[in-house]
Amino acid sequence: MPKGSKEQSDARKEEIVDACERLYAAKNFKEITLKEIGAATSFTRTSIYNYFETKEEIFLALLKREYEKWIAALRALADQESLSSEEFASALARTLEERRLLLRLMTMNNYDMEASSRPENLAEFKEVYGQSIYALDRCFAKFVPSEGEREELLYIFLPFVYGIYPYAEVTERQREAMARAGVPFVYHSIYELVYSCVKNLLKGKGD
Repeated sequence: MPKGSKEQSDARKEEIVDACERLYAAKNFKEITLKEIGAATSFTRTSIYNYFETKEEIFLALLKREYEKWIAALRALADQESLSSEEFASALARTLEERRLLLRLMTMNNYDMEASSRPENLAEFKEVYGQSIYALDRCFAKFVPSEGEREELLYIFLPFVYGIYPYAEVTERQREAMARAGVPFVYHSIYELVYSCVKNLLKGKGD
């Protein structure tokens, strides 16, 4: 266990996660090493092991932080009154349009992060993940009173969210490969994809 106050420990964890986020902006998951993340902090590189055992645990902490930001946006949306289903679809789409890092992490690296993290860290993450489901359920409850119908709707929407990023963030290399393969490419933004999905899920409900 690291020495010092809980405040100092939390601050160092945040610094490590911040370093991971900066590296992830320029590199992919597989390229980044625990050594690189530790070297990007202001304290001794080996001290990183007092807080995280693997790079996957650091990335899981980053994903957890991004979920917390999305949950805050969902709770604010749930508190809004008198939204039509189309207005709600637009507002929900905006919450994900602003969370590109969340979408990238959950799409690309979620399995690796969970598989290589200690049970206590994974449990902390799952608690926050669960809060995101409850926050979404509260949002959809404005238009779908039936708990059973909402559960069905959520488990259409949640897997969809995991697939958004590869459709909205396409590299030039991928575009070239699609052209060579004769596959037509039509760009859709994160906002457009989410708005269309939610609008269709709520068609005929709540208005």
